[in-house]
Amino acid sequence: MSTPLTERRLRTERRRSILRSLWRGNFERRRVAPRRSEERHAVVTDWFHPQWLAVAISVLLLSLADALLTLTLIAHGASEVNPLMDPLVRGTGHSFAAWKIGLTGTGVVVLTVLARLRIRGRGVGNALYGVLLAYIVLVTYELFLLRALPLE
Repeated sequence: MSTPLTERRLRTERRRSILRSLWRGNFERRRVAPRRSEERHAVVTDWFHPQWLAVAISVLLLSLADALLTLTLIAHGASEVNPLMDPLVRGTGHSFAAWKIGLTGTGVVVLTVLARLRIRGRGVGNALYGVLLAYIVLVTYELFLLRALPLE
């Protein structure tokens, strides 16, 4: 008949040591790429390229700079162009900054997780570069506007 299967599991529980799990999860990665070519799920790896971290942090920092520059410009008489953010800018601007950073952070996390996914032949990760470029242009424009303000 068939031979009995040998038990391959270890007697000790491997998930008991938190530090060991963190070490192995960060430095002894197992899934760097999909195992099978037909795996087309959104997330099939447990490791993402470090460039996505750099782009994500850059986008978040530029978003923070955008929020601060927007509030500064509004304090000097400018108006918010975005009709969804306009009600949030009035007052102290705390809710504006919180919503802006929260929505940007959520979008960056989603794009980072989906970075390897391809839609119509293009990687979703390219959208992160597009967002980064848009924020660079926006913050540069706001700095130009701030520089053009008369000194009081």
